[in-house]
Formats: sequence, C-alpha cells, structure tokens
Amino acid sequence: MRDDRELTPEQLAAFGAELDALRLRTLADLGADDARYIRRVRAAVRVCCWSGRALLMFGWLPPTWLLGSLLLGLGKILENMELGHNVMHGQYDWMNDPEFAGRAYEWDIAGPSDFWRHTHNHIHHAYTNVLGKDDDVGYGVVRLFPEQRWKPFYRWQPLWVTLQALLFQYAVAIQHLRLDKYAKGRLDKAELMPLLRRLRAKLGRQWTKDYLLFPLLGLFAGGFGAVFVGNLLANVLRNLWTFTVIFCGHFTEKAVVFPPSVLEGETRGHWYLRQLRGSSNLEGGPLFVTFSAGVATQGGYERFADVQDLLRAADDVLYRSKNLGRNRVIARSPGALGHDELSATAS
Repeated sequence: MRDDRELTPEQLAAFGAELDALRLRTLADLGADDARYIRRVRAAVRVCCWSGRALLMFGWLPPTWLLGSLLLGLGKILENMELGHNVMHGQYDWMNDPEFAGRAYEWDIAGPSDFWRHTHNHIHHAYTNVLGKDDDVGYGVVRLFPEQRWKPFYRWQPLWVTLQALLFQYAVAIQHLRLDKYAKGRLDKAELMPLLRRLRAKLGRQWTKDYLLFPLLGLFAGGFGAVFVGNLLANVLRNLWTFTVIFCGHFTEKAVVFPPSVLEGETRGHWYLRQLRGSSNLEGGPLFVTFSAGVATQGGYERFADVQDLLRAADDVLYRSKNLGRNRVIARSPGALGHDELSATAS
C-alpha cells in the first residue's frame, strides 16, 4: 500500500499550476534537437526491422535465425513504445511533418491506430484507474485490485493473464470493440460491425506482411518456415515486453484505484495527483526508459525534500533527459521491476 499524504486544496491548486507552467515551458523549448531525436528513433526502428528481416531470409542457420528474430522483435518494441506511442499522443505534431502526425500515424500492431487513440489517449488518460471508466484496469479479463467486484470468471485468472501476455497486441486491438457491452445488449450490432470490418482489414494487412509476404520471400533462400516462425517470435517478444511494462507500471500493490465519484469537481491538480497515485514504480537506465513508452523513470528522486523541491529540479531533469527518451518526470515510490512484475499478476 502507498502512504501518500493528502494535499490541501491550496497545495493541489499550486501543484497543478506549477505542472501546467512546466508543460508550457517545455513546449516552448521544443526544437531541432527534439525533431532530430524522433527521426533517429525512426531510423533505429528501420535498421532493426529490416536487418532482422534480412537475416531471417537465411534463417536455416540457427544463429542467423535467432539474431534476426531478436532484431525484428527489438524493432517492433521500439516502434510501438517510443515511436508510435509518442507520435500518436501528438507529441510531434508541432513539426508539421506528415510522417509524425499524431492523427495519421499507423503503427505496426494488430489494432487500428484510431482504436488506440480513443481507448488510450482519451479514455485511459482522462479516467486513469477510475473503476468502471478506465478499461485498462485488467482489460476486462483480470482482477487486479480488491476494489474490483469478484466474478467466478476470475478463478482462472493465471490462465487469462498468460494468454493476455502472449497475445497482448490482440487484447489491445479488441478493447475498443467493447464486446462486453455487446454481450449485455448495451451495444447495437449496427455500431459493432463497422468496427469489426476495420479490425479485420488491419489484421489482414499485418498477417499478410508477417506471415505470408516475407515468408514467401524467404522461399528464395530456402526458409519459408524459418521466416514465419521468426516473425511469430518477434511479435510474441513485443507482446511480452509491452504487457510487462504496462502491468508493472500501472497495476501493482503500489497503485491506487478510484471510485467514479472522484471525478466530481476534479481540478487540474487533482487530475495530476491521480495520474501519480494511479501508477507504480518502474525504474531503469536510459535505454530501458526509451523502450518503456515513458512509463519508467530513472531513480534519484529520494534526494528531494518535498514536492516543491522536486518541481524546482524538474525543469533541468526534463531538458537533460529528453535526448535519453524520457517523456515525463514524476515522483514514484521505490520498487523494482522483478517485484512489480510479481505483484502485478498476483491479485
């Protein structure tokens, strides 16, 4: 459990105002260094993916197959977590570059980007950890907090968690469909069918690329099966990584869930505080943070005397960290990835 102290209305107002001011100063500071950084990320994604796919063409050699699979998986992780996630948040819209336009970017994953922009950008960030509002809490199949109503379905939770981790891109893809509402008669078939058609179209493109086109190209080097399995492994690695980062960054015993009543009269300061309390510690070095979509932090905040001291240092930390891939600076309670991974799935 967390032992956060409550802030007075005045402290919350000051907290929200300082973070808003920090955001405006950061936006004003955006420039060539930031554009160069995201273009380098895109270049790294291309190098990893294309070199991985090239090596898989000669996948009948075990070392070549393994290295190709790992490079392709690394490229898919980087594309999802640092390129796609941040671009679709609109972080690089100021560049006016069509390749980095948040509303147009389509990422290398099973679900259409528009689905994710709604379920993540709007629903998750507006209603972070509010029960009945934030669909990310358990993704509808896992009970993570005692405040969630227990159902017999949760008896098989270890199985659901395992399947969800291995197939995580599909869990994210179908989240927007709200099949639970359809099953309960709260969603009309006429509303569901257009979403299903869009999902089928995206799945068709992804499966054709990974499991048909490139394996067929592998025939010229004598390795259809090697390319097929290598692509499958790369996707599974990406699924396992994103699942681990998301669950360890949001759903441990250090995180707090909230009743819908918390939204009544919520101020900007309250909203910022809810983002902090609804998160868990996840620490690592610069590369780990880059591959974690901004969920992870680097340690060292224990040296700050209080929130005000932290905020005064946040400007310098934020600017120095941008080139390392950090996207936000937040205070968290101490913890480690291994411990968080266990607690996130033990509820």
